[in-house]
Amino acid sequence: MPKREVGRAGNCREDDPVNLSSAGAVGSERLTQLLGASVKRNIHGEHLSLHCWHGGTAPCLPNAAALRLLAPNAPDEVADPEQWLFLDTETTGLAGGTGTYPFLVGIAWWEGGGLEVEQLFMREYSEERSLLATLAERLAERPVLVTFNGKSFDWPLLETRYRMTRTIAPPEPRAHLDFLHPARNLWRLRLGSVRLSQLERHVLGWERGADVPSELIPSIYLDFVRGGRAEPLVPVFQHNQMDLRGLAGLSTRILSLLSDEEGTSQDGLELFGVSRICERRGEVTRARKLYEQSIVSTLPEETNRAARAALARLAKRDGDLARAHELWESAVCNTREGYEAYEQLAIYYEHEAHDPRRALALAREALDQLRRANQLGTITAAAYHKTKERFEYRLSRLERKASRTLLDTLCT
Repeated sequence: MPKREVGRAGNCREDDPVNLSSAGAVGSERLTQLLGASVKRNIHGEHLSLHCWHGGTAPCLPNAAALRLLAPNAPDEVADPEQWLFLDTETTGLAGGTGTYPFLVGIAWWEGGGLEVEQLFMREYSEERSLLATLAERLAERPVLVTFNGKSFDWPLLETRYRMTRTIAPPEPRAHLDFLHPARNLWRLRLGSVRLSQLERHVLGWERGADVPSELIPSIYLDFVRGGRAEPLVPVFQHNQMDLRGLAGLSTRILSLLSDEEGTSQDGLELFGVSRICERRGEVTRARKLYEQSIVSTLPEETNRAARAALARLAKRDGDLARAHELWESAVCNTREGYEAYEQLAIYYEHEAHDPRRALALAREALDQLRRANQLGTITAAAYHKTKERFEYRLSRLERKASRTLLDTLCT
């Protein structure tokens, strides 16, 4: 691919001539100059196009273990990062709906040891069909769509816009990888927020620097199409580029973690996150191994309880009642996981150890903990009544069973 000169906005300048549409000609020409962009034409009209390349990021080749977790039953193309098309949109509204337009569609793909970025921009609403037609061509070339929250927002919005053109059929990706959901499993407990900019800072170690707030972007574009200045749009293009770079970097980091079957990560929360993904995908042997590794690392107390509860469930499922019993004994407390531990221990002592009196004592202790939590307001009313009802039923049944056992003992 030919070299491109870096423009004043930190982007790349093409040598193609710029032919501007009549509507908003002054602002459009100014924006084209600021970005070093070019006008692209097809049978549906024109749109603005900007190309640039970013180094410093390389794809991670996913192994079979990662693909089973990320996209089970996905087509073969998913295993080839060269078939991936990263996508991020900037829109006229953040709520979606038929009145929302994706005025800037950023796409990117791995090329030349880095990330090739193409940004498709409609200078006025009439350029939407031209933009969508080009996007359909790019997706035909690289049919694996890669997004961050794209399954819920970006792609449904684009599908709606395709249908509303009545002339361009919505493209059908061979697969759609949305990295928001694994990111939540891996880092939400640590960060609280899984906004892409936060993940870049705390997971990838990147600093964006000055960045336009997402909530301001729709109004910046609307001001432009009403004849406003072009300069405020330049940071929007940069923001979109940073989102694409962040998505690409995040995909590499997530694939690296999911590919690591031995769990060599030293971060307990990441180990816990991969464990949860494994468990949900039915990879219970790997999940159990990683849960074990996570609880011997440094985990926040609440997460440690959740990891122990999950590990106990898997141990019980595997018939390893000794390990499950050990975990439940260490987990009894005044929390959701603690009540689960009380219940499982009561079941264990009733059915495995054949000690209904011990099971009865555990049910009573759990009810005492529940009442204390209700008095302190540390449990919701709904959770309190539901859990209380469950333990009262068990208590009543165990009391009857204990009474029969005592009577049988006296009679003999």
